[in-house]
Amino acid sequence: MNLKATALVAGLLMTVLPASAADYHFEGTITNHNDVVLIPFSLASDTIPGEWVQVYTDSYHSGENFDPITALWISDGAGGATLLYQNDDNSSINPATQTYYDSGFSLNFLAAGDYFFTIAAYNNWALGTTLNLANPASSFSFNAQAGIPIGSWNQPASGYLTGSNPGFFSVQVTGVTSATPPVPEPSTLGLLGIGLLVSFAASRRRKNAKV
Repeated sequence: MNLKATALVAGLLMTVLPASAADYHFEGTITNHNDVVLIPFSLASDTIPGEWVQVYTDSYHSGENFDPITALWISDGAGGATLLYQNDDNSSINPATQTYYDSGFSLNFLAAGDYFFTIAAYNNWALGTTLNLANPASSFSFNAQAGIPIGSWNQPASGYLTGSNPGFFSVQVTGVTSATPPVPEPSTLGLLGIGLLVSFAASRRRKNAKV
């Protein structure tokens, strides 16, 4: 899985977003049809009226790249996360850059906390309401299948993909306190999952200590 990330402080949006809010753009490439991308992000405080949190893909490109399913999860503080929302198609968040099978969420309220945005290829749905942070793919319906290279896969509803890099994904995360680049290859998922949990636990202790 190839990854690239950029972060832009939302200076032009300061009239509607708190000073700590930032916008992030992540790009990468999945290899197989059953890969799952995990992007952690955090909010230091509840959003207030007029503030929006948006997390969405803008990489389908009318069939050049894979059709994504996205989901939003909240950390349970005990090594996993709980499903809040799952979405197949939502290209209305930013029609200027999205095409019809892009996916994601535009939320006018989100409580302070630690969250995870996942991207899978349609129709690799979440198996239930709990996400295994150490191995996110194990929480999805294609986990037991042998991986098929995304460029060779006849994806339901999309067919064979036409782009030169059909595993490409692009994700926009806006109005959050912080976001972390996508989790890399499966061989490092366990270590990174443990690291994320330690980081989030330390962050939560600091927040609680200030109350």
